[in-house]
Amino acid sequence: MKQLKYLVIGAGGTGGSIGAYMTKAGKDVTLIARGEHLKQMQAHGLRMETPTKGKDTVQPVKAADMEHYAETPDIIFVCVKGYSLEDTIPFIRRIAGPDTIVIPILNIYGTGGRMQEQLPGLLVTDGCIYIAGEIKEPGTILLRGDIFRIVYGVRKPEELRPELFTVAQDLKESGIDGVLSDNIRRDALQKFAYVSPMAACGLYYHVSAGAVQKTGDPRDTFVKLMREIDALAVAMDVPFLVDIVATNLRILDTLNPEASTSMQRDVYAGKRSEIDGLIYEVVRMGQRYGVPVPTYEMIAKKAQADGLR
Repeated sequence: MKQLKYLVIGAGGTGGSIGAYMTKAGKDVTLIARGEHLKQMQAHGLRMETPTKGKDTVQPVKAADMEHYAETPDIIFVCVKGYSLEDTIPFIRRIAGPDTIVIPILNIYGTGGRMQEQLPGLLVTDGCIYIAGEIKEPGTILLRGDIFRIVYGVRKPEELRPELFTVAQDLKESGIDGVLSDNIRRDALQKFAYVSPMAACGLYYHVSAGAVQKTGDPRDTFVKLMREIDALAVAMDVPFLVDIVATNLRILDTLNPEASTSMQRDVYAGKRSEIDGLIYEVVRMGQRYGVPVPTYEMIAKKAQADGLR
């Protein structure tokens, strides 16, 4: 099979890391970014700071803004925040070919299905990512843990295409744990069962990972939130095949104590955040499936009282 042409929309901690790792491995990948971050990448490459590999600059990297990208990609990784998703739809319609595959990698559960409704002529999978990364400064991505796993898959078996297997191979050759899931609803919900409780807990106590790694109220609350997602998974008929609490605590305990969720960082900075999809949506899911989520309701009530939308 020919080499796949990749496009990564969003060059933050998630998309920037994908672009840097795949570029270094010799894959054909372009990053969509904007502002000073884009200028620095175009002029100086993309600098990566990682816990075990130290500092490394990937140069050159292919980077452009939406207005100036003129290629037709085979694979599009969508790595923007949930509130920016709508902005990507007209762009994808413009540059995608009939065989282009869209792989959204967002924190918000169910993103792929919602995008598929707006992109009926394309295949849109579901996907999720395990990574702790952020933009340290324009042109520099800081990773706060060694985990780097992308899980993606189709919602219907008949949608499976050979290119999706090639994506997994390309990711692995790039040093990324690429997993083509045979049950992406479950696997994406399992990721959500980490990032949503972590964001909710971190916001409620105003703490980073270090406080949740220790015995105490934040860790206890994190566990309660995970158990509420676990109950939702059963009600949704996609029960987890692992002990979600033990699994996610292992992930948490590998992180740099200073790690936090992007939702927290956006809230603290007074920016738009993904709080609706990560916290308020779980309360709505509880109502929809008849599952009590008292810990989420407690945190949502406080966040609403604080004026967070």
